[in-house]
Amino acid sequence: MIEVENTAAAEDLAKRLRLLIDVAVTETGNEPTYTHIAAFLSERGTKLSRSRWTYMVNGHRYVQDQRLFEGLAEFFDVEPAFLAGEGGAATPERVSAQLELVRSMRAARVKAYAARTLGDISPDALTAISRYLDEEIART
Repeated sequence: MIEVENTAAAEDLAKRLRLLIDVAVTETGNEPTYTHIAAFLSERGTKLSRSRWTYMVNGHRYVQDQRLFEGLAEFFDVEPAFLAGEGGAATPERVSAQLELVRSMRAARVKAYAARTLGDISPDALTAISRYLDEEIART
């Protein structure tokens, strides 16, 4: 049972981290890299290895490191409780405000990927794929 809870917590943390990364992209135009994040944390006395960052952002392992959460929260300008997934921690208002833009950007990436991958797809089929993706985003 604990393993299932830890897996779910790791996946939740990964979702919050990826959301914050996407929000940072919408706000700055650049994706924060491991190097930038690790340097920021290092200046504050917290070490973050590349492997730890990778399994955190991919949801492969549950992390319970309050100091790390505090540093990451400072980097992304959110409350540590939100990052740690503590019960009752609300999604920051500026993050909520960016969600629609993040969804649109993700859909645009999927559409561009589909167009590149499918190559000689008809305009009607590409329009149908785009319409489906737009409806799916609106639904979620």
